[in-house]
Amino acid sequence: MPASNIAASARRRAVITGLGFITPIGNDRAAVAASLREGRHGFEPVEFLKNPAIPVRLAGTVKDFSVDSMSWRDWRWPAGYDLPRETLRGLAPHGVYAIAAVQQALRDAALAPADIAGDDDTGLFCASAGSAMMLHGNLAQMHAVRGERGNPMGVVSSIAGTLNFNLAAHFHITGAVCGFVSACASGSHALGHAADEIRLGRLRRVIVIAAEEMNAETLLPFSAMRALSPQRDPRLASRPFDAARDGFVGAGGAVAIVIEDAGLAASRGARPQAELAGWGQAADGHSVAMSHPEGRGLALAMRRALADAGAAPADIDYVNAHGTSTPVGDRAEALALRSIFGAENPPARRPVVSSTKALTGHPLSLAGAMEAAFCVLAMNEGFLPGNPHLVNPDPVCEGLDLPVAAVERRASLVLNNSSGFGGSNVCHVLRAV
Repeated sequence: MPASNIAASARRRAVITGLGFITPIGNDRAAVAASLREGRHGFEPVEFLKNPAIPVRLAGTVKDFSVDSMSWRDWRWPAGYDLPRETLRGLAPHGVYAIAAVQQALRDAALAPADIAGDDDTGLFCASAGSAMMLHGNLAQMHAVRGERGNPMGVVSSIAGTLNFNLAAHFHITGAVCGFVSACASGSHALGHAADEIRLGRLRRVIVIAAEEMNAETLLPFSAMRALSPQRDPRLASRPFDAARDGFVGAGGAVAIVIEDAGLAASRGARPQAELAGWGQAADGHSVAMSHPEGRGLALAMRRALADAGAAPADIDYVNAHGTSTPVGDRAEALALRSIFGAENPPARRPVVSSTKALTGHPLSLAGAMEAAFCVLAMNEGFLPGNPHLVNPDPVCEGLDLPVAAVERRASLVLNNSSGFGGSNVCHVLRAV
C-alpha cells in the first residue's frame, strides 16, 4: 500500500539528518551554500575526444577529483576520504564521488560507518545510469581479444546497478539495497521510495545516493539529440526559462542524503534538517524523449505531492524547478507551474521559482536528489536560490516569480520537481523543522 494511502496520523515522519555534496559548485556544505546564494556557476571549458569540431564547449565539472581514466590506479581525490583498493577495483569513476558524498553525509548526520554496517534497519537506495565509459572500454577490450578474456570487474563497474553493488558491499548494508533508473528522475524516485520505506515502518534509516559521470561517453549522445547548448559563454549556456535558451550544459558529481525515522533521529540526538513531508509521481504518456507539451504529467505529480503532504499551493514558499534550459522542457514546466500556482494563488502567495541548473548544469540521474539537498541547505541557511542567468523570461512564464538574485527569506515549505525520459515526473515537498 502506498504511504499516501495511509492516514497521516498513522505514518511515521521521514526526516533528513545528513547531506553530502560533490558537485560542480562545491564539494561541501559551505561551498555549495555560498555558490547558490551568490549565483556562482561551476562551468569550465572542455574539449571532448580532442576534437575541436565537437560543438559542446562547456560542462559542469567536479573540481579536485581526477577520475577520467578507466584504471582505478590513476584516480585521485582530496585527502580525508577512505577508498580502499578492494573497493576501487569494482567502482565506476562516479563511484568515487558517491563514496565521498556518503562519507560526508554520515559525518553531517553524526553517524559513523560502524553505526550503519550490519544494521538491518538501514537501507541504501541509489540512482545512476551506470558508466558508459567503462562499458564501452570493457567491451572494446573484450572484442579486441575475441572474448577470450576481459576485466573480471567489468560488469559491476559499468552497468546501471554499479552504485548499489559497490556501496552496499563497502558500507556493509544489510537492511535493503535498491537501484533506480528513470533517467533524470532517478534521484527523485530514490528519495521518494526511501521516504515511503520509513513512513511505512519497513526501514528506520535510508541513505540515498545519486551520482553521475561527466565525460564524452555520458554527455555526447545528448549532442546527437541536439539537447546541449553550443554556447561558450557560461552566462548564455545554461539559462532556464530565458527566451533565448538553447539547450542544457552537462554535469557530473554526487549527492548523498541520510533520511531517518523522526523517532530514531530523536533517540540518538540527531538534528533534523527538514522533513520529507510528501511526494508524488505521474507519467506523461506522450513521448519517449519529449515532455508533454502542456506539462500534464508534471502538474499531476505536483498535485499528488501536495496532497500527500497535506499542503495547498498557497502554502509553498519556493519551487526548485527541473528547468534544464531546453526549449521544450522549460515551456512544459512553466505551463505546469502556472496550472498549479497561477490561478489558484493570489499574486502575494505565489512561490519563488528557480532552477539551480543555471549554476550546476544538468547532471542527469543525479539531478533530483542533488536539488532536494540544495533545497534543504537553502531552507536551513535562510535564502531562496535565484535565476542568475535569466535576462529575458520566456512569455510562457508570465505570472511566475522568477527572481534573478537569491532572495533572503526562510522557507517553511518547498517543492522540488524532476522529469525524465518517457514522461517520468516526480515531485517532493520538503517542510522546515
